[in-house]
Amino acid sequence: MLQSLWVPGRWPVALRAAVCTGACVAGGWAAGDLAAGFLAVIGAFTSLYASDRPYLNRAAVLAGVALSLAAAVVAGIEAHRAPVLAAPVVALIAAAATFLSAALRIGPPGAYLIALACAAGTALPTAHLGPWRIGALVLAGGAFAWCVHMAGALFDPRGPERAAVRRAAEAVAAFCETPAGLHAVHARHAAALALHEAWAALVAFRPVAGRPDGVRAALRALALELHQLFAARVAAADPAAAQAVPAAARARAIAGEAAAVRRRPGRPAPGRVPLGPPAAGEALREALAPGAPARVAAVRVGAAALLAGYAAGAFGLERVYWSIAAAVLVLHQGLAWRRAVRRAGERIVGTGAGLVLAAGLIALRPAGLVLAAVMMALQAVTELTVTRRYALAVVFITCSALMVSSGGGHVADAGPLLLARGGDTVIGCLVGLIVHLSVSPGPPAAPIRRELERLRAAVRPVLDRLAAGEVALDEARRVRRDLQHRIFALDAAYDVEVSGPGPRRRGAEDLWPQVAAAERLGYRLLAACWAAETGAAAPADTAASVAEFETALAEL
Repeated sequence: MLQSLWVPGRWPVALRAAVCTGACVAGGWAAGDLAAGFLAVIGAFTSLYASDRPYLNRAAVLAGVALSLAAAVVAGIEAHRAPVLAAPVVALIAAAATFLSAALRIGPPGAYLIALACAAGTALPTAHLGPWRIGALVLAGGAFAWCVHMAGALFDPRGPERAAVRRAAEAVAAFCETPAGLHAVHARHAAALALHEAWAALVAFRPVAGRPDGVRAALRALALELHQLFAARVAAADPAAAQAVPAAARARAIAGEAAAVRRRPGRPAPGRVPLGPPAAGEALREALAPGAPARVAAVRVGAAALLAGYAAGAFGLERVYWSIAAAVLVLHQGLAWRRAVRRAGERIVGTGAGLVLAAGLIALRPAGLVLAAVMMALQAVTELTVTRRYALAVVFITCSALMVSSGGGHVADAGPLLLARGGDTVIGCLVGLIVHLSVSPGPPAAPIRRELERLRAAVRPVLDRLAAGEVALDEARRVRRDLQHRIFALDAAYDVEVSGPGPRRRGAEDLWPQVAAAERLGYRLLAACWAAETGAAAPADTAASVAEFETALAEL
């Protein structure tokens, strides 16, 4: 029963977070400055990022996160010197962090912890420390977390790539086993996305070239075979074709091979592989476009952080950062309306229970290594439950945050503090929801129509390359990558709109036939390119497919 509370395999993340947190608190206690230890805990949040990235890429991402956390705390402390600037500074940093996290696909916890670090900096008990020392302490916690996070490279340097191929194999197997219907559409998208993430790990997230006969090369060969299995399943005229069963079995066998593969010089790297996600510059340009999800999320977060700070101040709440953090939490991931409402409700309920738990811990006044153990336990349970039982995780998030912000839970009069934190949370969540409704990416269904047009435009160059028999050229691989990217963007836009309030949901539902047709055309065209590249389709079959795709494109 307990395992239903968390995702299997989440233990390494939870253990890493607990070790980083406990070490920082214990270090501060040993040095006789517990507040300094809790400042290092903020930097230790670095351990929560980039868990699925290859190690060399992970090293760069984690370094950037650690520096960002340190800079955010210092900015918050400096803003506190002029209280009128506190809310604008936090809002600006929260908006920038949201935009960059979304555009560069940093992944959870994304901008939230950076915004929280900046906001908490306006209220931390650090009067005895200068801003540069504060920044150094946060950075020291981040450096320790960096070392712990990278330790796995000593034992399995290709572990993240191996895991990505395993996940892709399981997703492809599930797609092959799914009968036709709406479930098959979801399974197809999940498989395509998992394959895309596998290629990102094997191709895009690598700052240097790997050995052509190393583990990465063997994993690329397995991922290429998975891609071909996926393409064959998409191209099958009969969704219940008999070959689906052996294809699923082969995909599951590949998952096992990926787990066991070691250096094998006899397995060369495939000559042509799919490209990973767009480069950083291209991703940032796309995120700046009107209506882009990253841009909308950043505007929402900035506005909500500013309004939540001023609203909490108007109610006389002393530490407005808690309100700002709640508003950022509701909005920073760009959740659809229904999910944002649910997240706000979970935050409010979980915070209430967390305040009760925090009151008990503060009354016990844990100290020294006992306090370090308490913080470790809180962090471990948070990371175990946050992905599957968020409301439960919020209980421990709230308690941990109060312990950090109070420098170890030593509060003379806890009652008013806890009551104020509950009020802050309600204000922040309500402001976040109001801003979510007020700042939209356009009229109902506009994001879907925009992505439909972009997908239609992306089909044309791919179809031209297929007709010319040039599907394996570098330019052809790029336009194929762009088409797949547009399919993902369309699916995401539909998912957000169909989960929106009444008019947006109805507009999305009306466009579902066009969305389904566009995605099917895109996937079938990509499958035809794979068939032509591997020689699985005769030239006559390819010509017939081109004519069919031209008709479908005209209808679309």
